[in-house]
Amino acid sequence: MRVNRYSFSVKRLVPALACVAWCAALWSQNAVVSTKQPSVTVETAVPGQPPNSGATKPHDDSFVIGNDDLLAINVWKEPDISRQVPVRSDGKISLPLVGEVKAAGETPLKLEQDLAARLKNYIDEPEVTVIVQQINSQKFNILGQVNHPGSFSLANAATVLDAIALAGGFRDFAKQKSIYVLRANADGSETRIPFNYKDVVKGKNPAQNVKLEPRDTVVVP
Repeated sequence: MRVNRYSFSVKRLVPALACVAWCAALWSQNAVVSTKQPSVTVETAVPGQPPNSGATKPHDDSFVIGNDDLLAINVWKEPDISRQVPVRSDGKISLPLVGEVKAAGETPLKLEQDLAARLKNYIDEPEVTVIVQQINSQKFNILGQVNHPGSFSLANAATVLDAIALAGGFRDFAKQKSIYVLRANADGSETRIPFNYKDVVKGKNPAQNVKLEPRDTVVVP
C-alpha cells in the first residue's frame, strides 16, 4: 500500500500552524495590555498631617481658645515638639523652640499660623495642626438650693437637667418648679428662661430643658 507523503506532511503541519497562531495571538494581547497606563490614586495631603493619615477634621476658625483648654499640637515629622499642652491661667502655652505663646483669645487656625511662623527659624516649611481636645474654658454657674453650687465646665453639662445632676441634685427646700436660667445677651442685658423641674421629668414641656451656653447661670431658689 502506497502512502501519499504530501498528504501526511500536511496533516502534521496543520496542528503546528494552529499552535503558532494561538501563541502569536496571546503575545499580541499581552503587548496591548502592557501599553496601558497604570492607574494612579491621587491623595490630598492635610496640612499638619502626613498623606493618607485619615485626618478629616478641618482647621477650626470659629472656636475661640480660652484658659484651661487642653490643646493637642502636632508638628508634622517633629515628635519632640508635638504634644498636649494646657492653656495656663495667663492665657499662654509653652512649646520647645517656640517658648511662650498667647493662645487664649485665638482660634485654632490662628494659633497654627502663629506657631508655624515662629518655627520657621528652626524648621523648613513647618506644618502645624492645633486641635482643642478638652474644652474647659467654657463654663456655667449653678447657684441656690443644690448640694454643690459653683462653676462647672460646659463640656460636662449640655442641658439644665445635666447641670442639676452635676451639682449633686436639690437640697431639701429647693423650689423645683421655680428654677430659671439667666443668660447674658450681647447688648449686656439678661434673659430669664424658666424651668419647671417637676414638669420636665414628667415629660411635660421638654423645651424648657434648654441647652446651656457659656456664662449661663442656673438659679435654684
